[in-house]
Amino acid sequence: QLKEEGNKYFQASDYEKAVQSYTQAIKLNKDKALQAVLYRNRAACFLKKEEYVKAASDASRAIDINASDIKALYRRSQALEKLGKLDQAFKDAQKCATIEPRNKNFQETLRRLGANIQEKLRIQFSMDMRVQKMFEILLDENSEKEKREKAANNLIVLGREEAGAERIFQNNGVSLLLQLIETKNAELILAAVRTLSGMCTGHKARATAILHYLGIDNICMWMSVDNEEISLAVCNLLQSITDCLLGQGKEEHHGKEEAVVLDTKKDLRMITMRLLDMLVSKNVSGQGRDRALNLLNKNIPRKDLKDHDNSRTTFVIDNGLKKILKVVGQIPEMPDCLPLTENTQLTASILLNKLYDDLRCDPERDNYRVICEEYIKSKIDPQDMDKTLHAIQMVSGVLQGPFDLGNKLLGMKGIMEMMVALCGSEREIDQLVAVEALIHASTKLSRATFIISNGVTLLKEIYKKTKNEKIKIRALVGLCKLGSAGGTDYGLRQFAEGSTEKLAKQCRKWLCNTSIDARTRKWAVEGLAYLTFDADVKDDFVEDEPALQAMFELAKTSDKTILYSVASALVNCTNSYDTKELVPELVQLAKFSKQHVPEEHPKDKKDFVVKRVKRLLKAGVVSALACMVKADSAVLTDQSKELIARVFLALCEDPKDRGTIVAQGGGKALVPLAVEGTEVGKIKASHALAKIAAISNPDMAFPGERVYEVVRPLVSLLNTERDGLQNYEALLGLTNFSGRSDKLRMKIIKERALPDIENYMFENHDQLRQAATECMCNLVVNKELVVLLCGEDDEKVQVAAAGALAMLTAAQKKLCSKMTEVTTQWLEILQRLCLHDNMEVQHRGLVIAFNLISADKELAKKLVETELLEILTYIGKQEDDP
Repeated sequence: QLKEEGNKYFQASDYEKAVQSYTQAIKLNKDKALQAVLYRNRAACFLKKEEYVKAASDASRAIDINASDIKALYRRSQALEKLGKLDQAFKDAQKCATIEPRNKNFQETLRRLGANIQEKLRIQFSMDMRVQKMFEILLDENSEKEKREKAANNLIVLGREEAGAERIFQNNGVSLLLQLIETKNAELILAAVRTLSGMCTGHKARATAILHYLGIDNICMWMSVDNEEISLAVCNLLQSITDCLLGQGKEEHHGKEEAVVLDTKKDLRMITMRLLDMLVSKNVSGQGRDRALNLLNKNIPRKDLKDHDNSRTTFVIDNGLKKILKVVGQIPEMPDCLPLTENTQLTASILLNKLYDDLRCDPERDNYRVICEEYIKSKIDPQDMDKTLHAIQMVSGVLQGPFDLGNKLLGMKGIMEMMVALCGSEREIDQLVAVEALIHASTKLSRATFIISNGVTLLKEIYKKTKNEKIKIRALVGLCKLGSAGGTDYGLRQFAEGSTEKLAKQCRKWLCNTSIDARTRKWAVEGLAYLTFDADVKDDFVEDEPALQAMFELAKTSDKTILYSVASALVNCTNSYDTKELVPELVQLAKFSKQHVPEEHPKDKKDFVVKRVKRLLKAGVVSALACMVKADSAVLTDQSKELIARVFLALCEDPKDRGTIVAQGGGKALVPLAVEGTEVGKIKASHALAKIAAISNPDMAFPGERVYEVVRPLVSLLNTERDGLQNYEALLGLTNFSGRSDKLRMKIIKERALPDIENYMFENHDQLRQAATECMCNLVVNKELVVLLCGEDDEKVQVAAAGALAMLTAAQKKLCSKMTEVTTQWLEILQRLCLHDNMEVQHRGLVIAFNLISADKELAKKLVETELLEILTYIGKQEDDP
């Protein structure tokens, strides 16, 4: 019976249902001959579904039972041909032609496969010749430059194709590529490394062989060079190899190669050890060190915390934590400093954070803390101030990584006192390191209290007396931060003989001064993040085009502090922070009792906010925000995401600006913000998406598949906990989407939006009711959809869909006969509705049945001949329900 059912589904081109029927039959069946038929039938379904591996597998099972099953042989031949295994496909076609020599179809297939095999051999031979020729040109020093460049590019392209990569590999290509690397010619080295990278992608055996042939020491040495392009290319090569060893990257079927079990753990540990050694080697360039840190960041912590194996992390902590601490403890201004870039130490702090977050239990975290404490203690020496400075710098680096751990390290005996003492030192290097450490330490209120009572006066003195801009800017930010942590300004407005505008102006000057290093300029951004709370400051700031552009440029760097500071400053400028509404009665009461009542600054009123938003849009804030959203998850924290979402929502306020936001990549940037982050951040981003979706052409605002990702955030706003405006704009967005295509309508329904939309159709609010009704009208345009939804298991969806169908079939008679054509399951669905336990669903089902019988004589005849007559008779005999 299941087999016949599968055959019917196959004839009706419903291959998914046919597969289900055959699969059930295979499970129940004990007869071998029938089993062969079922397998070959399911193979036919898989061929139609273009699932050729499954088709070949099922056909093989049928052939195992009956070696001369001609249909199974032919189907396997078809599947193997599609998989590119022409020689195997030819053998199966040959067997078919032997069994039925007069079958023209088999003869034609044999001719076609024979020709294809000849062509494949010809191409292979030609490719071998091309590869050989390319290497001859590249290794010949007298070759013309243009010819060499062309050969190098062709080789890279060939290495990315499976057939090309295999030909290079089989023709001694790895040895020749190594010769190219040894020429010391930058262009040839790049071509060779990129070709090797392509050859390793998605092929574990080849990647392992290349790793062993080249040697990890050589790869790390090439990555250490002070050439950004070469260093990055080698980093990508090592990433391709690591992806293969970890079983990641694109999956490809390589036949027998998959049967060889490669033990990759040893190779992975060898790579990890060499990368850790690179961190502390003086022979490694700053860029090389960054690449090593990036590879460790990407490949050591678990991708999914549900995976219990964090052995890679514990291995790095036991064998390399001190090396990472040495990097964060470097002081660029000291002569013995390792070569660093502006991002090296922050990347090391991010790695510390990722490793700490990847630990599974308290004993593992305690081990991490003990290693840090012992290493830092070993660096503290009252007789050697330079050595002690490194210890303080390490604590500062940990505070930028796993903050809780950094806070524990601050509690070590003498650390805080040492920081304050160094602030009072005459040496500028001591002041620089100590002030920076104090700033990171003051984020925690309990520590800030200690610093406020001991360090504020010192910071004020340093700010006033020092001529070193690097120290001055840090002292200012320290005072701003302490003011914020303490909940009061601690004389911040007075200490520089002026207002916050004067301090902000100084910060803007530092920000625009490109002669100051980026590491120092980031402190100016952090200062502005605090100072833009002042309405006058934020108004001046958005009018300063060079300062805005300098800040946007800095926002492109992978720095957690900069991203948070830029986002904070923009939240302040757009007034997108939460404000408490003042109750007029309480204000009067406070005035009567002569208490201070905070009044809104004139420049915080709506007109000024709108002007600032327009100014920021003109300056290109959307492109800067879109760039920030692309940052690594360790850099872009959930708090930063929330701040960015707040800014986007403020920017989307005016419908006229939404086109500009979409054009500059705002729509694309909002999607990840609506899916990940704090609850508040996700709501704000979803609301901004709803504002864009309500009035934009979805194909332009969210091109390709991205439009389907926007549906869930919009549906999340259809919630009684959200405010009316969020509900309304989400409904407008969904109405716009549901008018585009059946696929989008289906996506909205799959996100279980239908019951919520129906609820809003009965809201007291006119606009909400109208928006929900329009959305529902758009959704029921797809008649087949409504019929199929009546068969859903979700009762709320059934009530809504059956109600819509009852109304449609009552309204137009032609829709009654249409209902029987849209799906073969219509009768089964109708019977289920009429027998439903939920009386609301059953009532709707009976109304549909009544409408169908009333509409058309032939249709009524058809229905009476089915089990529906018995169902109606049975229900008719039951006690009536009003």
